[in-house]
Amino acid sequence: MEALWTSAGLVAIAEIGDKTQLLAIVLAARFRAPVPIILGILCATLLNHAAAAALGFVIAQWLSGQAFQLVVGAAFIAMAAWALIPDKDDDRAERMHAGGVFLTTLVAFFLVEIGDKTQIATSLLAARFQDIVLVTAGTTLGMMLANVPAVLLGEAVTKVVPLAYVRIAAALIMAATGVWVIVAALTASAA
Repeated sequence: MEALWTSAGLVAIAEIGDKTQLLAIVLAARFRAPVPIILGILCATLLNHAAAAALGFVIAQWLSGQAFQLVVGAAFIAMAAWALIPDKDDDRAERMHAGGVFLTTLVAFFLVEIGDKTQIATSLLAARFQDIVLVTAGTTLGMMLANVPAVLLGEAVTKVVPLAYVRIAAALIMAATGVWVIVAALTASAA
């Protein structure tokens, strides 16, 4: 269960102020149809994060040992630095044809999430916990915890909490995770 809750918490915090959350706000403002947008986000995230978790799991099977754990820990620290960089509002939703709110959301979210910090974090979490299902469920839960309110509240979400503070909190959590992985790898080899 640690994989589920750690994944959910890390991604929920990292997602706040992310370009996919901004996309959720844009889609909510444009279509004013929360249910198909939320379902599109859910399906896109499940597909995207399942693939990312599987990739992280497979890579972890090929690479193992202290060196790999140190690389995973360093990658989390790098993700912490990346979390401090503000995302630009992604206007892809404005250029899309409205061929259905669900399909538009599904495609937009899936594509925008490719290479995003939450997708990379999903791969790293799957490598760390060696559990595709719980990590995918956790990261998807985290995405939904961050994006459902964004869809339901629209642009008002960005006025509730300054995004700079959220980015700092996300960076601290990712850095702490990275340090935790590195310390665990170093103490395991010392034992």
